Amino acid sequence: MIPQSSSLLTAHNVTIVGDGDQYVVLSHGFGSDQTVWKYLLPYLVSDYRVLLYDLMGAGSTNPKDFSFSRYSSLHAYADDLLAILDELEIESCTFVGASVSGMIGCLASIERPEVFTKLILLASSPRYLNDVGYYGGFDQKDLDQLYGDMKSNFRSWVTGFGPLAIGADLESSAVQEFSRTLYSIRPDIALNVCKTIFQSDLRSILPLVTVPVYVVQTRKDMAVPLQVANYMVRNLGGWTMMEVLNTGGHLPHLSDPNVVLPVLLRCLAP
Repeated sequence: MIPQSSSLLTAHNVTIVGDGDQYVVLSHGFGSDQTVWKYLLPYLVSDYRVLLYDLMGAGSTNPKDFSFSRYSSLHAYADDLLAILDELEIESCTFVGASVSGMIGCLASIERPEVFTKLILLASSPRYLNDVGYYGGFDQKDLDQLYGDMKSNFRSWVTGFGPLAIGADLESSAVQEFSRTLYSIRPDIALNVCKTIFQSDLRSILPLVTVPVYVVQTRKDMAVPLQVANYMVRNLGGWTMMEVLNTGGHLPHLSDPNVVLPVLLRCLAP
């Protein structure tokens, strides 16, 4: 748990901006922090009240607040989200979750469906490992290699992983920005979070998600194949729609915000 000396909102660097009546929560994925939304945020603040926060373990959070045992499960991150909403007395919001935050939003919505008017899941996956009859994109040996590379030389791993995740070369401003936030994470925390995400299997919870869901996915994503997005659409428990963005990469909100923006605004509209 967050130490008593460090308040919940401070620990997660909670920020609220905008003039609208409707709350929109923007939740980032692994390797980034709330600054990943900087290109989309200016287009939301006139119509929405936007809440941004950092997942525990992000480079912008205090490593002393990170519990390796507690954050060995994605349920802990969902508990954090609900605690933040409770602290701020937010009774209704639209949740936008990138990558692992999509599943965090799903878990939170199962616990408290009345708080979430809809979920917008961007490049999210319930399981990254391949299984019988399921293509998640990775075999265990691929992930073991990834973990080994992270442990042996974290800086070198970041240099290689950034372009793969973004789908661009090292000179890309998006790659440089993602690499900056990824490298700011303490290496042992990064490895722990990475294992928690990649070894998770939340397929069984999808039918329990009853709030409306927009699944938003790029055409080519090294972490989340289109087959996964289609799987979620088939298995989520409530009303669901999928939007395929005309771009690639795992962080299109950072690398191609002009493609993401109109789709996001359409999903947010009542």
